[in-house]
Amino acid sequence: MVDANTRGVLELSKRPGNDTCADCGAKGPEWASYNIGIFLCTRCAGIHRGMGTHISKIKHIRLDRWEDSQVQRMREIGNLVAKAKYEKRVPPCYRIPNDGDHDSLLEEWICAKYLREEFSRPERQAFMTGHMEGFLMKRGKEDPKYYPRKFMLSEVDDTLKYYVDEKKDPKAVMKVSEINVSFSPVKMEKKNSFQISYLKDGTTRHIYVYHDDPQTIVNWYNAIRCTKLHRLQIAFPTASQAELVNLLTKDFAHEGWLWKTGPRPTDAYKKRWFTLDRRKLMYHEEPLSAHPKGEIFLGNMMDGYSIRIGVPTGVRDQGFSFTLRTPSRWYYLSAENSFDRDMWISVVSAVLEQPVSPQDNTIAARLVRKRVGVTSSLNIFSSR
Repeated sequence: MVDANTRGVLELSKRPGNDTCADCGAKGPEWASYNIGIFLCTRCAGIHRGMGTHISKIKHIRLDRWEDSQVQRMREIGNLVAKAKYEKRVPPCYRIPNDGDHDSLLEEWICAKYLREEFSRPERQAFMTGHMEGFLMKRGKEDPKYYPRKFMLSEVDDTLKYYVDEKKDPKAVMKVSEINVSFSPVKMEKKNSFQISYLKDGTTRHIYVYHDDPQTIVNWYNAIRCTKLHRLQIAFPTASQAELVNLLTKDFAHEGWLWKTGPRPTDAYKKRWFTLDRRKLMYHEEPLSAHPKGEIFLGNMMDGYSIRIGVPTGVRDQGFSFTLRTPSRWYYLSAENSFDRDMWISVVSAVLEQPVSPQDNTIAARLVRKRVGVTSSLNIFSSR
């Protein structure tokens, strides 16, 4: 039988603001931190437990016994009041995770709020200085092993560099304003990891890094985002903050194995790892390849881009095939099953429906110039 205090907490958990997790936004939280005064989902409650009871004291809303003082604490605070306190000064460049995000992002968000109180005390935000340097473990370009490499981030120079030997010139110098950073722990089999992608000589280069400490990797990630935002604010002074934040780092819309033919309908299908990065659809020999085998720019459907189930007559159908049409070439692709095929069609269609921005056109032009110089095939965006 539910006692009066449990009924009181259940009623509080259904109020606006309390009906979603205070940290990730998941609906229907079943736990609470009764000293902080917030309602939490199961996943976030587990992270709170990990911080220790001196930071957060956790109870189940229905299954645990509630004391009068604890119920009163929940009534006085609640999610909205707590968020106003603990998220008071979250920088716009900081990625606030949701319930579907990676563990490292969510864990560090929670620790930053309650353990380190970074958003109540901005001087503790190490990622906002515009400069960062330290060692990350980087995967070799041709070698699957990871090696410690020194990385340096400079907002003033708009650069991210890494060194094999600190006494020599950097191995790579990337423009921060042009890179994308995507969390990839499943693909990399490293919990605290991300993938850096940038254009080098007209084609994309991928760098894979991780760190044993989640705070370190998340600080690097947010430092890159903050640097990108500050550079964009200088370059586009009249743009709104929301517009510029949308141009910061984004995880890949979709990744997975597909089969594709060459440019001729009679060509055999080959298995490739496909990655959709905004308007770039890249395919690789392996998930952790340093370079894509080819890159397809996805424009707007009004400009001759489309995608549909099936392949034309004369092209071998592998059972779950679909066709991507661009102005310069038709791509014949095949998925492992109908669910994967439909998912790819859905995510690519969503891109084709979006208007092409000036930044998108710049990327397309750079890819075109690279391909024009090396091939005369029908497809200037890809190689087999």
